[in-house]
Amino acid sequence: MPSQHWPYITPGIPDDLFERLPGIPLSKREIRLLLIAQLRLLPHTVLWDIGAGTGTIPVEVGLLCPSGRIFAVERDEEVANLIRRNCDRFEVKNVEVIEGSAPECLHDLKAAPDRVCIEGGRPIQEIMKAVWRYLLPSGRVVATAASLEGLYAISQSFAQLQARNIEVIQSAVNRLETRGSSQSFTAVNPIFILSGEKLD
Repeated sequence: MPSQHWPYITPGIPDDLFERLPGIPLSKREIRLLLIAQLRLLPHTVLWDIGAGTGTIPVEVGLLCPSGRIFAVERDEEVANLIRRNCDRFEVKNVEVIEGSAPECLHDLKAAPDRVCIEGGRPIQEIMKAVWRYLLPSGRVVATAASLEGLYAISQSFAQLQARNIEVIQSAVNRLETRGSSQSFTAVNPIFILSGEKLD
């Protein structure tokens, strides 16, 4: 469902259209597209986005799935308010922001998920274990890692949880940037994107 700031039905909102706060992570547009593809959204998807940061994923999914429900989990009050402002900016009405730390706050979420996106959280293995208990059968978890340690922790969690159809992608994105009178390609920091399914 298009908004005034993004009147298109395709995902991929440019990063600079989002309100930002210094030091608060933002999923770059190209990474966002990969994440959304791995989520394999359904029209009535219930998505938990844990470590929602600037709120780019909740906004994009909210626009793509106007009949779905998105819960954006963020522990910092100022950042949670940033997510709310970005949802208002893009006229997204189906996102509920939950202020709290995962996994402790997950019992406050009012609907069990069929999709979970984990973009943050230091106790990643604890979060994944807790999420798995709430995840509906045939649900999908998509998690990102920026380091080898994070990649290992998520991979180990999927193995322990007996996830099926595991996929791992590493992004390799370059953007054309203008510096002075010249143009050159600049790499976007590579991210590992892991996904797995909970089967009966």
